[in-house]
Amino acid sequence: MGTTIKDIAEQADVSMATVSLVLNNKSGVGEATRRRVLQLAQEMGYTSSQRGSSTAGDRGTIRFLKIARHGHTVNRDHTVFISDYIDGIIQAGKALRYKTQVTSFKTTPMEEIVTTIQSEPELAGAIVLGTEMTRKDVLMFQSVSLPFVFIDTFLEYVPFDFVDMNNVDSVFKVIEHFLHYGHREIGVVRSSVRTRNFYLRDKAFLEAMACFGIEIDRRYIFNADSTFDGAYQDMVGYLNAGAKLPTALFCTNDIIAFGVLKALREKGVRVPEDVSVVGFDDLPTAALLDPPLTSIAVSKREIGSTAMRRLDSRIRHAPMPPTKIVVGGTLIERESVARIGEPIIPELKDLDQLLGI
Repeated sequence: MGTTIKDIAEQADVSMATVSLVLNNKSGVGEATRRRVLQLAQEMGYTSSQRGSSTAGDRGTIRFLKIARHGHTVNRDHTVFISDYIDGIIQAGKALRYKTQVTSFKTTPMEEIVTTIQSEPELAGAIVLGTEMTRKDVLMFQSVSLPFVFIDTFLEYVPFDFVDMNNVDSVFKVIEHFLHYGHREIGVVRSSVRTRNFYLRDKAFLEAMACFGIEIDRRYIFNADSTFDGAYQDMVGYLNAGAKLPTALFCTNDIIAFGVLKALREKGVRVPEDVSVVGFDDLPTAALLDPPLTSIAVSKREIGSTAMRRLDSRIRHAPMPPTKIVVGGTLIERESVARIGEPIIPELKDLDQLLGI
């Protein structure tokens, strides 16, 4: 058996999606990484004839649209996150006999993106990274006749297919975890950048606290930029202003948590002895921190592969009703949460009653 893309990815310590981009001469990979991958491919005897069987791609080309509307979440800090999506898409696409291409758009007007996709009739379909897209942006795709699926966003009242993480279920798990370790003073560091996933996590935090009967102290709600440097600077500002901290903080993603942890450490606030911290995304760096960060892991590869399978169904069986799919998360326990008392097991209140439904 000859050398595979997976073999090269393991040797180069990069994702299979990165190797695929390099071997197909696509953009989105740094020059140093590109040279390393090409050199390894040559040394390992990888040839162009190995890039797929005679049936690979014979059902058409799927385009993954990596769209950065402002770059506060779709940026180099999240490269691994997005690469996992691409890995899932590529692997599922290969099994379904599609060729996958990646096109990146950075602050490109939505009208131009839509026009670009519409002008490529050879495409079988598209998977759209909706992380930074607003409802208005998503609705721009109403004029697109090409089959498509959105990932990393979720809009209930829009008649398109979405595959996203289950933000609500995951945040409830975080609050339950804090309660299990005896915490009642629970705060949140939420993103000052508005994305649909961040909104759903913020909303789920408030709902979970209400359902568990835990009072929300507005002093424990902090806003921070979703980049590492921005979150660090914002948290330093709060600490310099004498902000009162709870015993536990939920950060709405890992990048924010990384910046918060740096700020806390520099100000002499110990984690988890003084403040326990939980993130969201379980990026690889989370396990390498001091202390290692407890976080919510969601299979981005599963989201990517699910989106590809859904798109394949729409290509083969259109018309079909819109489908919204959410993939659950798993709490990965590490050392950033301290036990401060006996487990709190409150009675779970009915959310419908709390909302007056």
